[in-house]
Amino acid sequence: MMLTTKTFAPASFLVLLSAGIFAAAQQPGTTSAPRSIALTDTANLISRGAKTEVVEYKGRKALHIITQPERGSGITLLKDVDFRDGTIEVDIAAKVTTPPGVRMPGFIGIGFRARPDASRYELFYIRPNNSRSEDQAMRNHSVQYSSEPNFGWEVLRRQWPMVYESYTDLQPAEWTKVKIEVHGRRATLYLNGSPNPSLVVDGLKGEDLHGGIVLYSFVGEEAYYSNLKITPAAPEPIKNGGEATGTWDVAFNTDAGRFKGTMTLTRDNTRLAGTWSGELGNDVPVTGTWRDGYVELTFTGTWPDNKASAPIRLAGWIDDDSAHGRMKMEGYAEGQWTAQRQK
Repeated sequence: MMLTTKTFAPASFLVLLSAGIFAAAQQPGTTSAPRSIALTDTANLISRGAKTEVVEYKGRKALHIITQPERGSGITLLKDVDFRDGTIEVDIAAKVTTPPGVRMPGFIGIGFRARPDASRYELFYIRPNNSRSEDQAMRNHSVQYSSEPNFGWEVLRRQWPMVYESYTDLQPAEWTKVKIEVHGRRATLYLNGSPNPSLVVDGLKGEDLHGGIVLYSFVGEEAYYSNLKITPAAPEPIKNGGEATGTWDVAFNTDAGRFKGTMTLTRDNTRLAGTWSGELGNDVPVTGTWRDGYVELTFTGTWPDNKASAPIRLAGWIDDDSAHGRMKMEGYAEGQWTAQRQK
């Protein structure tokens, strides 16, 4: 049976890990010691919807997870992780088991800041078979970030093409070294010991600033995990709930140049309204939404060269009196935005 595009939603097929070691890391200015978990013992695992065992794979003992097809997803827990900022390192491999002719690029990765029931988490995952595709569009989907459940790959790809995914050279069924660095609202993915990141996410979409760690796998493959190491770092001094109401000095740093303006906003529960005045239009109505300090804003801008109108979209976080995130003016410019509240 062919798998549909919708079947590939990362909200399913994951393994939630917990290890009871990071309570101290939740206080700003403190850290705790690194912790290594070999993943060569299933004694402390709680499995739901997946088969877990320790096997030999590619010359080493490893945790082997197969998602049960009748369940559609599998969750295996190791108790009491609470990770906020720091580094997560692990070796992963995905061996595709679907029949020939069924396109299955492999899906395996690491999530973090997960809720105990895995209803919300941040996720980096890789698709090794996409990396070897002759279709360049598929190659560009080799590594991916998503934030479940509200910002799955399909939402991010449609709203922000090529911002939350990229190409990386990967070998199917082989061990891939994964390192994720998390600091505040920024996370960076490194693969196979490279000093250069494969993917950078500046503005994590998730609501939670701490939580568990997720090993993520998929139906139609054998997933392997080995040598997990978690190194906490002193948390960034940020908190959710930044207020949007006020007058903001805003700058767009785009691939077409730098543009400035002033935005005045008011908030009614989760709804935002206001005006924009600046280089891309004057007294233009702004509408948007607010969620615990995360904002999405839209207004119609005017391009200086040809006076054409086009929608402008902003998304990002407010932290006290500053804000930043992604922006684009459809068909004209794309980049980052920053803002400072006027006092």
